[in-house]
Amino acid sequence: MMLESLVIPEGTKFDETMIVHEGDVIVGNNSTVGFGIRARKVIIGDRATVEGDVIGQEVRIDSWAKIKGNVTCFGDTYIGEFASISGKLTVHGDLEIGRNVRIEKGFEATGLITIQNPLPVIMFLFIYIMELLRLGRLDELEELFSEEFENPLVIPDDSKVSIERIQTSKNAVIKNSRVLGNLRARDVLVEGTELYGSVRGRDVVINSSKIHGAVEGRRVYIVSGSSVFGSINAEEVHMENGCVVEGSIVGRKGVWIRDRVEFELEGEQEDDGVGEEEIQKDVPEHIPGD
Repeated sequence: MMLESLVIPEGTKFDETMIVHEGDVIVGNNSTVGFGIRARKVIIGDRATVEGDVIGQEVRIDSWAKIKGNVTCFGDTYIGEFASISGKLTVHGDLEIGRNVRIEKGFEATGLITIQNPLPVIMFLFIYIMELLRLGRLDELEELFSEEFENPLVIPDDSKVSIERIQTSKNAVIKNSRVLGNLRARDVLVEGTELYGSVRGRDVVINSSKIHGAVEGRRVYIVSGSSVFGSINAEEVHMENGCVVEGSIVGRKGVWIRDRVEFELEGEQEDDGVGEEEIQKDVPEHIPGD
């Protein structure tokens, strides 16, 4: 469902300190974000960590989460128990806050303040989805995410997003954005994007994009006028005419250059460790030189 892939949607911009997105941002449980976040709605899961400021129209921080900067919300804010904020909390709407929350530099809230333990948003969504399934209301289930979240940027559970590495054991989809970081995921689709870093996965598709780094995978597809300013290392390399690779191309089973390349990602399967520290046994950690 929503947290089954890392998704960086259209219009997302990374700079040295902040992820800026006009839609919503969802950070899964136990994940780490080495940037600040500026978005419409920001949801931080249980035990997740955000290294910078959080700014949004609505902010929800679940239990035991850590924000190592300021939190500014122009609407309502929900903070679960044992969460911590290293900076200042500023809330222009209502504040619902759990017990044992630590805010090191104080807070300002112009609306109603309620002290209780808000239900974690991921648990709320799970209960809501299960109830819709029980009632057989599949049409409402399909509408849930399109209505509740606006063009969400999704970071799955146990993922890392920083200027050094964007890492997940799930698939990754990046569209029409500017991204900083070396991407490590299962299957990867980069479309209409400029990515400053390397890309490594199982099946990798670079579509109408610029990659300022190396690309590694089992099958690599370079299509629609894409440019790779680095080397390519894979079992199979499929590239369309008109694409540019400014480095060596290693295809251990072959390199194919055609006018048109068809590709299809396999989709989610059981967790095979791809996206973790060691990606896969048949793809080396470093790309060999010429």
